[in-house]
Amino acid sequence: MEHSRSFNESNYNISLSSQRSLASVPSLNSHSQLLKSSTVSYTCLATLKPQTSSSYTSSLTIAGKFLYAGSSDREIRSWTHNHFHSHQQQQEEEHVVIAGKGAVKSLVVHSDKLFSAHQDHKIRVWKISNVEQDQHKYTRVATLPTFGDRVTKILIPKNHVQIRRHRKCTWVHHVDTVSSLALSKDGTLLYSVSWDRTIKVWRTKDFSCLESVRNAHDDAINAVVVSYDGHVYTGSADKRIRVWKRGKGEKKHALMDTLEKHNSGINALALSGDGSVLYSGACDRSILVSEKGENGKLVAVGALRGHSRSILCLAVVSDLVCSGSEDKTIRIWRGIQKEYSCLAVLEGHKSPIKCLTAAVAHGDDDPSEASFLVYSGSLDCDFKVWKLFVPVFST
Repeated sequence: MEHSRSFNESNYNISLSSQRSLASVPSLNSHSQLLKSSTVSYTCLATLKPQTSSSYTSSLTIAGKFLYAGSSDREIRSWTHNHFHSHQQQQEEEHVVIAGKGAVKSLVVHSDKLFSAHQDHKIRVWKISNVEQDQHKYTRVATLPTFGDRVTKILIPKNHVQIRRHRKCTWVHHVDTVSSLALSKDGTLLYSVSWDRTIKVWRTKDFSCLESVRNAHDDAINAVVVSYDGHVYTGSADKRIRVWKRGKGEKKHALMDTLEKHNSGINALALSGDGSVLYSGACDRSILVSEKGENGKLVAVGALRGHSRSILCLAVVSDLVCSGSEDKTIRIWRGIQKEYSCLAVLEGHKSPIKCLTAAVAHGDDDPSEASFLVYSGSLDCDFKVWKLFVPVFST
């Protein structure tokens, strides 16, 4: 039995929630002349079409000079992302692999390993060869949980958990879509969350499952991010953000805090560059801005409002926050001294924006502005590359 989702991908024209965010959360949208004067210019560099007409880009990540994209039809593709600096109609992918069943929901890279989360309840691990070259390939080295993990756990009754009335499995298994992945700062731990309401912790050295937090939320978990100091943030369709931390010398993560400020299911989380600010996007059309207080406690300082439908994805680069929505637009926000302004609304997709990632664009010499690349995948099956030009100023 699958748990309820905060966003229905199979029927995306019907918004599951068009609620406003809680009135108690003030708007951070600023009318500051300083911020208004920093409005960006932008251009769409490329629109890529899928290999099959029915597939869309379901996940994106950047690692080094490579852009990785997972699709709704099991494919993982990669490009050298700096090739998009100039206008191009089409950019051939470096390599394509196909694995599992259903969508590739999340991608993270550590060293020469690519971890992919799948709709078929599994996590796959790929070794990336020739990472210093423009051409590289993947070799699958593991599927999580590993065979060894399954065998050692299945022999001991206490390792079995009830997942349905007449079905049990070992605690190392996800039993629903693996929706999001995140790495610890040092890359030694991989965190996975699932629509089965669990958080699992994996050791990246040998891919063994170290911990499973059962019933971490009351509904499907859609997002996970990890801060530099080890705080783990999870966002769920149950409208809650939860904060987890493993104490020094402890083997298990403990619940540190719960934030209940959204009016509907949470779809996306992102952290500021220094990890001090958490952004959360939900079906209530708001992006909640929360700051870390004492002992890792989250304090909601306000919300960014402007989208007309659910927020489905977020990306942070430098002092910019990029949000993708069911309203088919991407908004670019900038925060200066705790005031935020929407600098641009990127329009061009014909369906909800499913995933985003962003990076600094190198090679531009104008000292008065910074440039960024934003990559967007939509349920219209197009994958777009945008270039932003943002004025540089000191405060």
